[in-house]
Amino acid sequence: MAATVERVKMRLRKNDTVEVLAGRDAGKRGKVLSTIPSRNRVVVQGVAFIKRHTRPNPQKNIKGGVVEREGSIHASNVLLICGECGKRTRIGSRVLDDGRKARVCRKCKGVLDR
Repeated sequence: MAATVERVKMRLRKNDTVEVLAGRDAGKRGKVLSTIPSRNRVVVQGVAFIKRHTRPNPQKNIKGGVVEREGSIHASNVLLICGECGKRTRIGSRVLDDGRKARVCRKCKGVLDR
C-alpha cells in the first residue's frame, strides 16, 4: 500500500528565479521550468541533470542514445530570488490596494508578482 503524500501549497511558480540550497548543485541559480505540485517538486533550468536512455523513433523524428535533461528537485531545497533586492528570500503574501493577493519578499517587502 502506497504511503499517503501530504500536499503543501506550492508558492513557487513557472519562470521564478531560484537558488538551490542543498544537494550537488547547491549555490546554482536558475529559472523554474515547471512545477509538480502533487509531489512538491520543481524542475530548474541547468540543475540536477539526469541521463535518459532513449530508443530511436523515426515517426517522431527522435534520435536514439543517451539524452541529458533536467530532473526535478524538492521544493524545500530551493529559495526564491527577489527581483528587486536580488537576495534569496522566503515568500510572504499581502493583499494589494486593488484587492489582488500578491507574493512579497520577506526582506525588502517588494512585490514579486508583476
